[in-house]
Amino acid sequence: MRRHLSMLVTGTATALIGVLVAASSAEVNAGPNDRSARPVNLLSADPHAIPQAPALGPLADAPPDATVGLDVRARAAASKAAQDGADISFTVLDRNTGRTVSGGDGAPFPIASVSKLFIADDLLLQVAKGQRQMTPDERESFDVMLRSSDDSAAEVFWGEGGGSSIISRVTSRYGLGSTSAPYDGNWWNTMSTTGDLVRYYDMLLDGAGGLPADQAGVILGDLSKSTPAGVDGYPQRFGIPDALFAEPVAVKQGWMCCWNGGNWLHMTTGVIGADHRFVMAMASLQPVDDATARATMTQAVKTMFPGGRI
Repeated sequence: MRRHLSMLVTGTATALIGVLVAASSAEVNAGPNDRSARPVNLLSADPHAIPQAPALGPLADAPPDATVGLDVRARAAASKAAQDGADISFTVLDRNTGRTVSGGDGAPFPIASVSKLFIADDLLLQVAKGQRQMTPDERESFDVMLRSSDDSAAEVFWGEGGGSSIISRVTSRYGLGSTSAPYDGNWWNTMSTTGDLVRYYDMLLDGAGGLPADQAGVILGDLSKSTPAGVDGYPQRFGIPDALFAEPVAVKQGWMCCWNGGNWLHMTTGVIGADHRFVMAMASLQPVDDATARATMTQAVKTMFPGGRI
């Protein structure tokens, strides 16, 4: 999604700057709900299903902590980004151990096309409840909205779902306390944080947000087929997919230009690993051209996770 931020966003400028202040340190915390050792079997007969985790043997009771050393690498990533004029904010969750690594201010910011996740979630819950159906054409538009970030499809589903009320329903189901409806009614100005986005993905995966597993599998299936470019031609491989090239990923990206005359806002979010073990969300603000801003974000993820994998 490539849009110019409305001048009315100036009213939220302080919050936006605050959330994207470069992390001078990273925190490693126990997750709010310690979800220990929950590998997901992706070999289900139903390609859209997210099956139950298998029983764990004694050797699996203490999975390796992949966050060890990540706080140091995260500080290095933030420092390098700051040298390049970028401010980044991030949250990473290891779903096996419940530990998180985060950096940057926690204030909400506009999440651009990442809000299409909420549009999709709300629509699929209606389908699951039998409140509506999707025609083949609507299903195709839905898939393109998630895979290729189609704004036109988002506009249609946003309007049919009641606009900002979509955000209210999703935030209520997932307990997203730092996420709010857009001030101007435009879905791309939905406000959230990297912490809330990671919480959303985690709860989507285990069903805690109320979306049935088969419907959650539709979203994850589309995100795993994210196209190299969006419908508008904008490259989508920055951040997670380019940096973690050796891992299977399911991602939703976001981008907006231009804030305060020349700053690019980029977001990379998604689920990482064959077992859906890791969830990550990162935002970056940088007053450069779009290609440079994308490269900065990709380099930040590479610094945090060298070698193309977690």
